[in-house]
Amino acid sequence: MTSDFLEKEEGSQNTVELSLYEVRRKIYPRSVSGVFAKWRIVLVLFTQILFYGLPWVQWNDRQAVLFDLISRKFYIFGLVLWPQDIIYLTLLLILSALALFLFTAVAGRLFCGYACPQTVYTELFMWIERKIEGDRFARIRLDGEEWPWSFRKWRIKLTKHSLWVLVALWTGFTFVGYFTPIKVFAAEIIGLTLGPWQAFWWLFYAFATWGNAGFMREQVCKYMCPYARFQSVMVDKDTFLVTYDKTRGEPRGSRSKSADYKQLGLGECVDCSICVQVCPTGIDIRDGLQYMCIGCGACIDACDQVMEKVGYPKGLVRYTSERAMLEHMDNKKARHYIFRPRVMVYIGIMSVLMIAFVTSVFLRNPLRVDVMRDRGALAREVEGIKIENVYRLQIMNSSESAMRVQLTATGLPGMHILNSQGKEVGELVVNPSSNLLMPVKVRVLIEDVKPGTHPINFDIQAKEEGPNASDALRVRDEKSSFIVPR
Repeated sequence: MTSDFLEKEEGSQNTVELSLYEVRRKIYPRSVSGVFAKWRIVLVLFTQILFYGLPWVQWNDRQAVLFDLISRKFYIFGLVLWPQDIIYLTLLLILSALALFLFTAVAGRLFCGYACPQTVYTELFMWIERKIEGDRFARIRLDGEEWPWSFRKWRIKLTKHSLWVLVALWTGFTFVGYFTPIKVFAAEIIGLTLGPWQAFWWLFYAFATWGNAGFMREQVCKYMCPYARFQSVMVDKDTFLVTYDKTRGEPRGSRSKSADYKQLGLGECVDCSICVQVCPTGIDIRDGLQYMCIGCGACIDACDQVMEKVGYPKGLVRYTSERAMLEHMDNKKARHYIFRPRVMVYIGIMSVLMIAFVTSVFLRNPLRVDVMRDRGALAREVEGIKIENVYRLQIMNSSESAMRVQLTATGLPGMHILNSQGKEVGELVVNPSSNLLMPVKVRVLIEDVKPGTHPINFDIQAKEEGPNASDALRVRDEKSSFIVPR
């Protein structure tokens, strides 16, 4: 009896293990045309023209957008950001997160369906696949056992993957071109002088693009993307989502075009399953809202075409809200609930942060100064009558013009600023988008100061020069301390 129980228990465990493991079923999305398909094409073209073209745009004889990690400088058109400008990156990340929350609260996963890189490159790769292998049923036959491997099948597959690899390599090349001057990067590839790290990231990003867009596809959206998991907490009954109207559609069933479906006891859904065939993640929208739905609207286009053919009203699958579905509202009335408190809070916070960001960038002083006491050289007596403190000054010029800098110190009588050779510091020149690090000595007469720590100020004034120079006088006032030993 015990052995029988153990066998049954072992069998039940095996059943559980098998049920928890799902073998991936390859999805063959069917091509579809319509309003949302056109929007996807527009967004794919827009994002890729922007992504591939931006590194080639020049600004003041340099790359307009360049994240130079080696020099620790970010160039964004006329804006040059240093590590000290991390606050701008923080604001941009907060704004991006709030924008994602806002779009999700208004219309679900719009970003996933139209602008996410995974979606965009999957669309691009599927377009190549359709051109080479054909539409859904042709691809199913090609991958089926009834089509054995032959020269023609090898040729089709190799052609497809060759084009995929070319797109992936160009994508990886462009990605690295945002961190390394793209013209220099291209010359290094042609001259076979590419560095190991550049080669690694180029091939790594190309491989990731080829693998994610060519093979993993919906698996990234289903299992790897965290956004799919927490979107449910950001939507409510007034969020517009891709929704199947069960009131109109059920009970579903096939029928002839001339048949009266009401007399047959059927709904408007003809159970053609085309909405499933066009779905890039392979779900059935008729089963209700699912976290795998990326909101691309392909099922809406497909269903509208079927409804048009059978002579039924469009909108069996449509973008609408839960409230509109339950209360039988049209979209015009449902849109009155878009600007609800949650949405207004998002808009209000984003507006404040956006105004703060733009104002801060517009009023940003391109002159930055850091004053650091030299801890290796304490206060000392020189020439028998003076006290000397040593400092390290870092003067940063984040503008596109050279700066002529005047340096003075105040706080104690008779202060003199000397360079490392002991000469008076005169006018300094700081090149565009660069910094100047220099040690300076500050001296005062012993008889003019008392022992202890005295606050002092370094006053820095700079004037830009050059064709793009601003007429404004750049001023910085940095505080430090002067130590007089007892």
